[in-house]
Formats: sequence, C-alpha cells, structure tokens
Amino acid sequence: MSDLLNMLKEITEAPGVSGYEKGIREVLKKYLSEIAVLEEDRLGSLIFKKQGSKETPKVMLAAHMDEIGFMVKSITSNGFIKFLPLGGWWDQVLLSQRVIIHTQNGPIVGVIGSKPPHILSEEERKKVVEKKDMYIDIGANSEEEALNWGVRPGDPITPYSEFQVMHNPDFLLAKAWDDRVGCALLVEIIKELKNIDHPNTIYGAATVQEEIGLRGATTSSFVVNPDVAIILESDIATDVPGINEEKRIYLGKGPSIIIYDATMIPNSNLRRIFIETAEKLNIPIQYSALERGGTDGGRIHIHAKGVPSIVVGVPARYIHSHTSIINVKDFLNAKKLIVEVIKSLNKEIVESL
Repeated sequence: MSDLLNMLKEITEAPGVSGYEKGIREVLKKYLSEIAVLEEDRLGSLIFKKQGSKETPKVMLAAHMDEIGFMVKSITSNGFIKFLPLGGWWDQVLLSQRVIIHTQNGPIVGVIGSKPPHILSEEERKKVVEKKDMYIDIGANSEEEALNWGVRPGDPITPYSEFQVMHNPDFLLAKAWDDRVGCALLVEIIKELKNIDHPNTIYGAATVQEEIGLRGATTSSFVVNPDVAIILESDIATDVPGINEEKRIYLGKGPSIIIYDATMIPNSNLRRIFIETAEKLNIPIQYSALERGGTDGGRIHIHAKGVPSIVVGVPARYIHSHTSIINVKDFLNAKKLIVEVIKSLNKEIVESL
C-alpha cells in the first residue's frame, strides 16, 4: 500500500466523534509535527502554521476532525446500551451495524439492535425504527457487568468500519470521509508547499465539533484571525440510482466548488479565482449547492470584520453512515487546485476580494 493510502487508512480509522477528537488529533500531530508549527485552542482544535515568503495575508485552511457517532446515554438493567447521536444520523442506516464503545478500560465492540422483525405487528413493520427504540448489544448480561467492563454514561461511540481499496482501485471505502478527506488534504497540501514559494502564510485548522454546531471553527478563527479562508470538505456525491441527472455530483469528475450552503454564500471573487485556475490547469470541477446543512465556513466567514471564504469538496457517496466512498482522483485534483491557488494569493489579490 502506498504512503498516501496508508495515511488515508490511518486517518479514517482513527476514532474521533464530536467532542472526543483525541484519537484523530494525535494521528494528525504525527503527520504534521515535522513540517509545521503546531498549537491547540482551548476547545481542542489543532492549528498549525506554514510560513511563506510574506507574513500576510494569512490563508486559513480548515477541515473538521470530528466524525458523526454516538454517546452512551444509559445502561439497562440487563446490560444493553442506550445511546445519543452525535451529529446527523438517518435512522434507517443504523440497525445491525457494528460500533465501538471507547471505555475507560479500552474499546468494546457492540452491534445496534432493536425488536426482531418476526414479532412486530403489521403496523410496526411499515415504520422506520427510531433511534430512541434502538440499543447497543455488547454481550453483557447485566448493568453491573457492563459497568465492570468500564462502560459509563458519556463514553463516546464510533462506527466500526475498516478502510478498504475497492476492486476499482480509484474507489476507497471507509468511515468518516466527512471530513477526514479534508484532514488528509491539510496534510498533503502542507507537504506539497514545503519546498514551494508562496506569498502568504498558511494556517491550517483541524477543527472540532463541526457536526454539532461548527464550534471548533468559531474558536480557531480567533486564534488565526485569517484574511482569507479555504474550507476543505467532503461533498455529497449523488451519482446513484433515483436522482435526476441535473442534480448529480459524480465520483471521478473532479472536486466540487460549493456555490451555496445553508450557512454561507461563498465569496464570488475567490470562487472566480478557483474556476479560472482549474480551467488553466485543465482540472475538472463540479458545482454543488448544499440546501441543507453547512460547513465550518459558516462561522469562519463572519469572523471579526468578515473573511472571504470558499468551500472545496471531495465528493463522497453515503456520508453520514458507517461507510462511504470517494474517488482518489478527486482528492488529488483538489490538492492540485488548492496548491495552485495558494501560490497566487498575495496581499494585493486578497485585499481585492
């Protein structure tokens, strides 16, 4: 497996649900500590600096570390785990999926269950089971046994899903592409810039708690105080059956430029620079509008007097589930495009945005 694939495997498999990002933060520290100056804000976001030929403008690259997951809410008398969602889950994707509870004594594997279909009434069979009626089965026989194993209310729970190169080697299957694909871009972009002159200083922010309210983006913006921001995200690939062709975002047809989301209208001049750069380099791009949901840009772009911002996405199928898929060519084209734009973002251009 190549160095890139090994990094993607490690970054996606690392635990780090909202509010419990220590596992993925330590992985990113390992990859970034030798090529950038690192610090943390008080909420836990990891911030690093890559000095260019000029101290300003300050270009902020942001990607969130946290993945969607769960938290232990309570333990039933017969040892089953009731849970709370951390982030947006669609109930239909949960049943029979494996999870890992991260306890004080180490990880414990469980499976999400509910009442067996064989004993449901006809009316119940027509309904989607709701999270409140689900539980996690860890094989405990009692609350006391689960407690003896180290399970406590408040313990984080992550999806169990291993990284996999698919039969088509461009397709990569893993959990947490939202937004570990952005975290991986942070690493690869900084590595690429190591020996490249750029007329600015880059601040990378691997943020926390995006999935529950863009919280790390808020605090890390105060640390960086950026002049311009590029948000690195997963996008929602819609190249699947049942979706109208004019609404499709495809795997393998390039990174997406997010023209709108529910929390931000991106800066039009910065968008034009990205489009012109993609055309000059013959990099395929797609255009996406997120009518529901938002990104870290929703907080960064309104920091202080305002920060010209844009979101660049790597399309991923089936995000906000246990397993999603990206095309590595979209990842590489996103890196190429962003690096080239960074090389052009001097003081005059940023002031003109």
